[in-house]
Amino acid sequence: MTNPLHLIYIDDDSRARTELAGRLSFAGISHSVTDYVAWLQGGIQELPSRLTVIWLGHCSLPISLEKLMQQFVELDQQLPLIAITPWDELDSLNPKLQDRIIGRLNPDASLDQLTRMLHRALVYRQLEQQIAGQPDLFSPKTVASQFEGMVGQCAAMALVRKMISQVAGRDVNVMITGESGTGKEIVANNLHRASKRADGPFVPVNCGAIPSELLESELFGHEKGAFTGAISSRAGRFELANGGTLFLDEIGDMPLTMQVKLLRVLQERCFERVGGSKTIECDVRIIAATHKDLDAMILDGSFREDLYYRLNVFPIDMPALRDRVEDIPLLVEEFARRLGEDGFGRLRFHPSAISSMQQHNWSGNIRELANLVERLAILYPDGVIGISELPAKFQHGVEPDPEIYQTRETSSQSTAVLPDANSDSDRSLLPESGLDMKGYLEGIEQDLIEQALEACGHVVARAADKLQIRRTTLVEKMRKYGIQRK
Repeated sequence: MTNPLHLIYIDDDSRARTELAGRLSFAGISHSVTDYVAWLQGGIQELPSRLTVIWLGHCSLPISLEKLMQQFVELDQQLPLIAITPWDELDSLNPKLQDRIIGRLNPDASLDQLTRMLHRALVYRQLEQQIAGQPDLFSPKTVASQFEGMVGQCAAMALVRKMISQVAGRDVNVMITGESGTGKEIVANNLHRASKRADGPFVPVNCGAIPSELLESELFGHEKGAFTGAISSRAGRFELANGGTLFLDEIGDMPLTMQVKLLRVLQERCFERVGGSKTIECDVRIIAATHKDLDAMILDGSFREDLYYRLNVFPIDMPALRDRVEDIPLLVEEFARRLGEDGFGRLRFHPSAISSMQQHNWSGNIRELANLVERLAILYPDGVIGISELPAKFQHGVEPDPEIYQTRETSSQSTAVLPDANSDSDRSLLPESGLDMKGYLEGIEQDLIEQALEACGHVVARAADKLQIRRTTLVEKMRKYGIQRK
């Protein structure tokens, strides 16, 4: 959590100080008031907040405004100042100091005028920090260090991190939207870890993965004998998350009947187990996520509008990977690093391969990218990945060094893809730490299927003949690996 906005009003008129302090307190603006003698003799070494604004009122001391302002500059190079109208020296200050005065305002100004002036002061501070090459309070570098897994420096991710930092300490419900695979659960985890509930449990539940007839028991628990198969009492996710955070993933898949019951729990903060009569109090923060358009679902009656507004107190929208392709090099490096730490070997990427991946559509978003890097780490442990090493559907550029593949291409096509099982030289493919043979073979199989489909114009029957397998077998394998017909 960042320090809040704080206004310091300095004025030798005690009546003006008292009246303004009362108005600021009423408006809920953090402030302190003092006179110039107390300020100059106080020996303040630092400001109470990084979002401090100074308001210079009437001064009865024989001190120049320029000298006074120099003391503020020593405290903070980007400190914004507000002055009252009667300062005679304002127009005679050198231009650099004049720029520090972001506006002139009388103590009897309206709250609306003061609010606009404070907004101007905060914008001034942010711009000054950018000019000085310093990160502002919500810059990617400042905020990213607080959260795990939030890789990327694009503007969209910077906004996501800023929103996380703003709402993490507020005990309000959050709705995370975005396509599948964009990292919504990572955001939910970071919100929990940065909140005051961090010491409590983080309990995720995928509303779309649990049959509708079991979802009520999963969320609220059940008593022994409540239904067939309930051989003992069981606590639900709400009980398990008490004092912490409950993450309701794919909330758009929740049946209407369950939406009504969830709304009641959110309103009354209590529930009963299935088959029970005892009311159980719950202290849970709800974070929901969905890839669906809930506004459209409200219109067609498949999602309750009142529940939507209960959950959507603070929305965070996750950008699709195709909208942040400048982050792909960072994401690839991070995934490769993690795989290296897990014993997969250190994978490296040729710039042409990165450029090719940046041209891909990424319908599966970050999850698809992570799966690709893991697959490549299995196929080419400790290797360097160029365009030709990428699966066919990820090749969106021209191989910059085709000559290095000529020797392999002049041999038979079968040995170009699958090494000779009897060749001693190919036994070095097995790293010392071992590998996941099933995953390795599945990766080769998927690559062969994609090559066959590309060679046969995506005619499944012809591709099956080329692979010497039945068409139905090929269709099943395409479904298994998520390979779409074109």
